[in-house]
Amino acid sequence: MMAGFGHTTRTRKNPRSRGRMWSRSGPDRATPGIVGLICAIAGFFVLGIILGPLAIVCGWLGMGRRWNGAQPVPALVAVVLGAIDTVLAIGWPAGASAPTAFF
Repeated sequence: MMAGFGHTTRTRKNPRSRGRMWSRSGPDRATPGIVGLICAIAGFFVLGIILGPLAIVCGWLGMGRRWNGAQPVPALVAVVLGAIDTVLAIGWPAGASAPTAFF
């Protein structure tokens, strides 16, 4: 029978347990924050009425659905930019259809 070459029984059962710095059992909060940030930036150029609220939701999920404590920066920026996106997208058609005076 061959030797284990320094591998213990534990590492053979869980080969990916070494070198991992975080627990994979909980939700990954960075991904929704980054997705929300991308949606918020893209919302300034196209489909702001859809991408703005989507950025707010993704940023809120990336923040862990709470306002207190240390917040990840991309998630917080996604919420703020998504809110600005939404307000601009709602106000843009209203401003375009406003009556103008021709003097």
